[in-house]
Amino acid sequence: MTRFSPARALAVAQLADSIGLGGYLVCSALYFTRVVGLSPTQVGFGLTVGWAAGFLTGVPLGHLADRRGPRGIAMLLALCTAVALLLFLFVRDFVPFVMVACLYSSALCGLTAARQALLAGLVPPAGRTRARAVLATATNGGIAVGAGLGGLALQIDTEVAYLTVFAFDAVSLAVSALVLRRLPAVAPSLPADGGEPVLSVLRDRPYALVAALNMVLQLHIPMITLAIPLWIVERTNAPGWTVSLLLVLNTVSVVLFQVRVAGKVTDLASALRFMRLAGVTLLAACVVFALSGLGAPAWAAVAVLVVAAALQAAAEMMQASGAWELGFSLAPEGRHGQCQGFFGSGFTVARMLGPLLVTTVVLGWGTTGWLLLGGVFVTTSAMFGPAVRWAERTRGGRVETEPLLTNVP
Repeated sequence: MTRFSPARALAVAQLADSIGLGGYLVCSALYFTRVVGLSPTQVGFGLTVGWAAGFLTGVPLGHLADRRGPRGIAMLLALCTAVALLLFLFVRDFVPFVMVACLYSSALCGLTAARQALLAGLVPPAGRTRARAVLATATNGGIAVGAGLGGLALQIDTEVAYLTVFAFDAVSLAVSALVLRRLPAVAPSLPADGGEPVLSVLRDRPYALVAALNMVLQLHIPMITLAIPLWIVERTNAPGWTVSLLLVLNTVSVVLFQVRVAGKVTDLASALRFMRLAGVTLLAACVVFALSGLGAPAWAAVAVLVVAAALQAAAEMMQASGAWELGFSLAPEGRHGQCQGFFGSGFTVARMLGPLLVTTVVLGWGTTGWLLLGGVFVTTSAMFGPAVRWAERTRGGRVETEPLLTNVP
């Protein structure tokens, strides 16, 4: 891989805007409550509305990337995300907050779809899953750096500190857009005869089913970010610092091993194996998490939780690797932006609805809830086989072999 290879440039761009995302994730809640003056309920509602807007606009913006070229649209959406972050600096009321939250989430979801379409156009099919793993590693590394900067702002706890983080986040997204400018352009795809609906991906029922199953499996995301911290504090004897320990374990695991895990996924068959194994591993993680709440002393609870978190991290990497291969390999040629916009919406749905569902089941039902959640994971993972075979039949054996480049600088 050369110094300025497309995959490396995409990783640098991903690293830049992930640093901004990390700072935003750490500081946003306190900024909106302490500086803007919103109530926690208003913040939660506004962010939920924002992610709902992102869910609805991800596919149309991905379609726009297909039709106009993903590089230019990705640059535009990165700048729109930066503008939204800057607008947050001037928000001092609920309605403007919701409007900017919708702009931020929509631009971010569209950026993700456009960037995946750009990757599909620049990287040959055989290398896309590995390249996507490199991007995931860059994402986690960037979020860790951004979270560290956000942590400094939390420690200082002044309006200027929070404003500085948001401004820095906006600059990081502008840098990301400049990095994308160095990449070759990808040819816009031509619409099918008679035109093509913006939401035509929803008419591709096999692909939509595979994407929907992936959405369910991605409910593991709020496990590590919300359900497990609350479970540790309310249902175990483990000390509070265990929450940070498990989050660090998850981040470090992805940074160190995601590329290696993704390297084992080379086709649809291996992707299916990893999706099934991810479901079984998530079931095992749920069982072990449930054991941590049975009254074990602090040291034993910490040990059990570390084992459970390690299983969850392994399942996360397997699920992500398998999903990347499925999402790219089953997408019809010329519709990667639209398809990735829909396939990637599982992450948005997990952010939007996952916290309510997971915390209700886990904290409300305890051990039974953990077992039910694990059962949902393993059952969903078993359904990928029939769904993918259906999708393969509808594609008539089409195999994609080359990315689509143009000579536009």
